[in-house]
Amino acid sequence: MSAAIVVVIFTIQRAELSVLLIERAAPPFQGQWALPGGVLRDDEPLQGAAVRLLRDETGVSDVFLEQLYTFDPVEGGRAGVVVAYFALVDMARVRLRPDLDWRPAWQSVRGLPPLAFRNETIVDYARERLQNKLGYSNVAYSLLPPRFTLTELQRVYEAIEGQPMDKRNFRRRVVGLGIVRETGETRKEGAHRPAMLYEFERAAGST
Repeated sequence: MSAAIVVVIFTIQRAELSVLLIERAAPPFQGQWALPGGVLRDDEPLQGAAVRLLRDETGVSDVFLEQLYTFDPVEGGRAGVVVAYFALVDMARVRLRPDLDWRPAWQSVRGLPPLAFRNETIVDYARERLQNKLGYSNVAYSLLPPRFTLTELQRVYEAIEGQPMDKRNFRRRVVGLGIVRETGETRKEGAHRPAMLYEFERAAGST
């Protein structure tokens, strides 16, 4: 049996962490939702397969992508072990496939239904890894434009953590980590005074 590759693709949609799922059009689990995935091709490296799946489903590949874990074979699957990756994409850059069969759709990670092949276990594991990485890295860079306000960054963190954060504590947290810097530019938003624009020190983890 060959290995299967699945990719947990996260984005922020309507202030919530969402994951890309595919509605299966054939057995097994026809009509149920599942993560994008497939069988590893002959002579294809694992990372290459993950990049291929990410590009096929979203149209982008120059984003954060990391191997997550190798899971045991699941009931109903046609492959052996399942090698999972997770990726982060900015909704503004994504172009989903227009297919009616094997339909892709974003769904909030809050209250996901049971997924095909027990994929909800992989989604939960990926979200936990993402939350942990927020504490020491700039992993959120793929979820934002190149320049952003601290308020926009805080909204991303809140969506991933699933809870609101104190504005002053958040500012100390991200500035203290040394992962962002001021650009010297501002953006006017409504009646408020212009907000400082920031950028990440570096974009780590892209493919």
